[in-house]
Amino acid sequence: MRDTTLTPSVALVHLGLLLAAALTGWLVARVVGAATRRWVPASSAAGHMLASLDVSARRLLPIGAMLPFASVAPPVRAFAILHHALLVLFVLGLTWASMRLVRAVSGWVAHRHPTDVADNLEARRIRTQTDLLARSLNTLIAILGLAAVLMTFPAARQLGASLLASAGIAGLVVGFAARPVLANLIAGMQIALTQPIRLDDVVIVENEWGRIEEIGGTYVVIRIWDDRRLVVPLNYFLEHPFENWTRRSTNLLGTVFLWLDYATPFDVLRGELERICRASPRWDGRVCLLQVTDASERAVQVRALVSAANSGLAFDLRCEVREALIRFLQDRHPQALPRARQEMVDGSEPITPPAVN
Repeated sequence: MRDTTLTPSVALVHLGLLLAAALTGWLVARVVGAATRRWVPASSAAGHMLASLDVSARRLLPIGAMLPFASVAPPVRAFAILHHALLVLFVLGLTWASMRLVRAVSGWVAHRHPTDVADNLEARRIRTQTDLLARSLNTLIAILGLAAVLMTFPAARQLGASLLASAGIAGLVVGFAARPVLANLIAGMQIALTQPIRLDDVVIVENEWGRIEEIGGTYVVIRIWDDRRLVVPLNYFLEHPFENWTRRSTNLLGTVFLWLDYATPFDVLRGELERICRASPRWDGRVCLLQVTDASERAVQVRALVSAANSGLAFDLRCEVREALIRFLQDRHPQALPRARQEMVDGSEPITPPAVN
């Protein structure tokens, strides 16, 4: 940059033009913001986006208005530094505004699809897709913004050219170092599109029962039933098998197994199970079934199959049914509880095997 002598009057004129441009940009942002708030409903998608852009425009428009005047300023070092600083601030502001816009859209989608309702399957699907795509898009915007800022520095452009000259080795090194980050980023995009898991899904991971509490950019937080938190990388759900109890719906079947004596009155027990289900607010009215599923030389295995609206109610209903059936058998049919039988045979008399016809 050729440095020339600048008189104070010329410098003041250019500084005045820069300040006037900044003030004009700020006033335009205020007027446009007030007009849009007056005519666009705040609860609409456009209202959320414009509210986010209004805050960003108050900072971005004054800088953008000063840039043309700074670029035609006299070729002195002070104005060159000012022009470069304004350019960097404008790129950073544009990046920040873009990320705020993405978050505003994601927030509006979350507001329109609450998950604290009874039937939240569709809302959880939309929230999961929106959150993952918003995080991935913001990561991409941040990378592009940082790259644009670096490209405004001549030294950074030379560094980029030298890296391109040795792209083979540098690409291998950087690719190997960034492999975990890229794998989780790609996994996040796959999960957003295919949705093997969603927010608030009930899953069993590493033999732990819990709910999907948070899906981050590189990890998933699972809230275990005893309030512990299991943190799992995103690509785990693409590389390992796991159980998802709410993949299609939240309705579940619960099982209760009992070992009982052969003298158990199964019809009476089946009627008692139906009475317990009808009296329980946890039962959803779909399935209430009693079956003998196994038999050994000592006892029979009985399975009570009941249904509930979600996994939490299903677990509580299973506990309720198990306790109520055991109490019923203790009070009404104690002979149905498992027992060990022993037959005493007088050793003085020979045991004659039954005749075979």
